[in-house]
Amino acid sequence: MKKLDKLILGSFIGPFLLTFLVVDFILLTVNMLKYFDEIFGKGLGFLIYMELISYFLISISPMALPLAVLLSSLMTFGNLGEHFELTAIKSSGISLVRALRPIGVFVVVLAFAAYLSNNHLVPKVNLKTFSLLYDIRMKSPALDIKEGVFYDGIPGYSIKVNRKLDDVRLRDIIIYNHNQGQGNLSVTLADSGRMEPFFNDNYMRLTLYNGTNYKEDRATRGISEKPVGFNRATFQENVIIFNLDAFQMSRTPEDLWSTNRAIKDISGIKKDWIPSIHW
Repeated sequence: MKKLDKLILGSFIGPFLLTFLVVDFILLTVNMLKYFDEIFGKGLGFLIYMELISYFLISISPMALPLAVLLSSLMTFGNLGEHFELTAIKSSGISLVRALRPIGVFVVVLAFAAYLSNNHLVPKVNLKTFSLLYDIRMKSPALDIKEGVFYDGIPGYSIKVNRKLDDVRLRDIIIYNHNQGQGNLSVTLADSGRMEPFFNDNYMRLTLYNGTNYKEDRATRGISEKPVGFNRATFQENVIIFNLDAFQMSRTPEDLWSTNRAIKDISGIKKDWIPSIHW
């Protein structure tokens, strides 16, 4: 490689890497904002977010290459012209087309690498991205009980806490039990309580103190003139176990997305477009 090629290619690589990272970051931000409401606020772990970001980076990297090449080329030859290096090159009898040759060779190699990535790597990454995004969408929002607001994220229950001392200790609790689908006929009031997840956050133990449980019988309500059954029970301590399976993210088999065109290479797309010939 001649000194001229080393000079131009060396001046090009630095701006190329910088612009590629900047464009990649911008495209990544656009993609993340597109799914912002679906992926945030669900209590996902750090590794899940990093996995999703890595999939997005691989998918959008081929799209960032053309813009990175354009911007870095402008920056490279702008710097060469600013420091009169282009003038020196042309005055020595070297044409501009000859000066562009090292960047042209680099772009051809880059285009071939982008083709291989788009045809082999990106389809596999898209398959994993679609599967992960679907699982995130299906996951229930993270358990977040706020003061003075009824929370119905736990299936079968509606919970209101008027005061939270911290993430564990609660004050003035109201719980409606809707498991039997009969409306607000079972309600529990408690002065205080403790909310503690256990068994790898698959269950939550809610321990209530100094409270009363009210339960009304619906069997004859509004149908006959017989008195409606009503039970009241006081307690000093009552433990309720909630199943948090709805808050856990389950992974869907990836082969469910096998018919999507975004996960197929060129040969797979051709098979979809070329009709079968029957003799």
